[in-house]
Amino acid sequence: MCLLLLAIRPDPRYSLVVAANRDEMYARPAAPLGFWEQSPGLLAGRDLEAGGTWLGLTRGGRFAALTNFREKARDGRDAPSRGTLVAEFLSGRQDAPSFLDRLRAEGNRFRGFSMVFGTVERLFYFSNREARSGPLEPGLYGLSNGPLDAPWPKVSASKERLRAAMAGPNGQLRAGLFTLLSDRSAAPDSELPDTGVGLEWERLLSPCFVVTPVHGTRCSTVVMITSQGGAYVEERSFDSGGAPGTVRRFEFELTLSEGVQGPA
Repeated sequence: MCLLLLAIRPDPRYSLVVAANRDEMYARPAAPLGFWEQSPGLLAGRDLEAGGTWLGLTRGGRFAALTNFREKARDGRDAPSRGTLVAEFLSGRQDAPSFLDRLRAEGNRFRGFSMVFGTVERLFYFSNREARSGPLEPGLYGLSNGPLDAPWPKVSASKERLRAAMAGPNGQLRAGLFTLLSDRSAAPDSELPDTGVGLEWERLLSPCFVVTPVHGTRCSTVVMITSQGGAYVEERSFDSGGAPGTVRRFEFELTLSEGVQGPA
């Protein structure tokens, strides 16, 4: 996951609205969004190389998503897959505060990442490259391959587009979210961050929707959770070069069986 936008209890209509792009090597195999056979209540795509996932939701109200932290190359050959953290939280029973304690204790075993996790009513944030961690208050958030709400062009612009989409007609929200995720406009050089990958790659990675010869946006996902517990999840996949692929849609009622009791 390389762009994650969150609207947490933005208005009386929704508990949570998510818009996200997953950027990955085109050659890395993945399964599309679906309910997992071994965890029937878990809805997510799946990394077929390491077995984890990048974003998911359960029928009981758990949500988690993870982005990699862009930085100069480190030797991570022996590090476990970061996507397993998302799968473990979603398929487990450990509550979010306890899982946060685990991440604080064990997070440095992994290469750089940031993770949002919890229930649709109470989400937490952790990064093993940033001191900030803990519960997220209601509001709008943007996360790419750096710290939460870093002023990268794609993060700042997307948050404003999310705000505008939330303020528009309810019937146009889903379309507005996919429109902002599809933006392939590169940022000016003067606004690019310096994350150690060189100017050419900073340019290629600056759009919301990334296309490079070997790596790019593999899927766009929208999650909309109403205040009454109705869930709508849609994933649009893309082939190499950004060509449209399959579309997967799921609509169901959350059972709230995993301790979703509202904000603490």
